[in-house]
Amino acid sequence: MKHYRILLALTVLVIASLACNALAGRGKDNSTTPPESSSDNQVEQATEAPSANDSNSDSTTVKSDFPMTADAYNAVDVGDGSLLYYTKMSMDDVLKFYRDEYTAKGYKEREILTTVSDGVFSIVFDGDPSGKAVVIQSVDLGDGSRTVAIRLEDV
Repeated sequence: MKHYRILLALTVLVIASLACNALAGRGKDNSTTPPESSSDNQVEQATEAPSANDSNSDSTTVKSDFPMTADAYNAVDVGDGSLLYYTKMSMDDVLKFYRDEYTAKGYKEREILTTVSDGVFSIVFDGDPSGKAVVIQSVDLGDGSRTVAIRLEDV
């Protein structure tokens, strides 16, 4: 179990690092259009989140099927259908948000895969029309913010 936690923390940190590199301008691909994918998911909602410099005149639109917290910022479509964003909400509030969102849609939490410890969590929901599981992971960054990474995965 301890190895799983370490692997989970490393995975989330790698995703956060990749997102930071993308936000820092490496790659210079600032398009907001998600790449075409072969998944059956249709883009249903557009969520607007403030950009990295938190300027009120500059915002980024990320289209995603995944719900985001109301205070989401620096949202990034990672490119494989995954979404990464930052929030100032507490771990408990983010967990409650996703449990409420997905249970309201009829999804079931796969409790055996839920891990919550020391500012890090991973939670998995079954019920997506694609047949894949929705995996949500979050890491406390220690500055009052946290990353939230969401993806569909064969689990």
